Amino acid sequence: MRPTPDFLERGHDPADPSPWLASYLDRSTPLPDEVKSAWLKDSSSRSRQYLLPLFRPLARAFIILIQIFKMVLPKRWSHSRLLHRILAWGLKRFVSPEANWLIMRHFHLGSQILAFIGTNSPAPITTTPLKPYKVEDYRDDLFVKHDINLFNFVIRLNQALRDQNLDMHPPERLDFSMIHEPDLPLESMPQGKLNFLDLQSAIELFTPLYQLLLTDNDFWRAANSLQLDETIGIYAAQLLSAPHHLILVNNNHPLVPLSTLRAGHRLVLHGLSSEMLHALLTQMRDAQQGAPEPAPLS
Repeated sequence: MRPTPDFLERGHDPADPSPWLASYLDRSTPLPDEVKSAWLKDSSSRSRQYLLPLFRPLARAFIILIQIFKMVLPKRWSHSRLLHRILAWGLKRFVSPEANWLIMRHFHLGSQILAFIGTNSPAPITTTPLKPYKVEDYRDDLFVKHDINLFNFVIRLNQALRDQNLDMHPPERLDFSMIHEPDLPLESMPQGKLNFLDLQSAIELFTPLYQLLLTDNDFWRAANSLQLDETIGIYAAQLLSAPHHLILVNNNHPLVPLSTLRAGHRLVLHGLSSEMLHALLTQMRDAQQGAPEPAPLS
């Protein structure tokens, strides 16, 4: 049994209220308690408090230096397999169980969200799910495949809509069959003595490595994929007829690519947006299951 986060153990002190407890109890955003607890435990860790302010400026400085260094390297310079081996090694040995759990969940949730949109689109398309169950699964170029999957999905979906002269709109009845909680117990994540690094610090550290060992094209595509958060959010809102939920998506306008210097921070926002959209779809699935089936058309 995993330990209870400190902010839940201490409870509420009116003279010294905990911001983490306030965020945990707040229900203005749709997140399951288990996910919110893991997210806030990771966010309130000593690693994030003391290491992130050190790692973030260093990582951004390295991004600038690597960009200059790669000006003299061959354009096809790429060691993707080595990158993913290093990522898997680092995640397994140094990253906290909560951070590893949230990272692994992201692949499953992203696959389910794309499947939901692809299935319920007026021009349905199939998707290519990525569902790792252990850290070693990342070795198969999984992070790069995740970015490629996202762009291929947007291209294929919109080609299908254009070919049939259709616009995205809600179906008569939404299909939520692909939406479920991934079978990923937090207890199955690596829990060694050195697994202390928080999610945001790990992402900041890995971003320059990602840039160094991929081509410029692959790295920029990965950074620009974060701009598609709004795009995916709009698709979901159109299917759900719920545009107000777009307030949960905040990686900025999809047609305005941002500097790669903030890619680490934006990647955290990307993960949280996916968690919230999946939680929203789960709530709507449960509401639909409690509602009567629509009468057949005569």
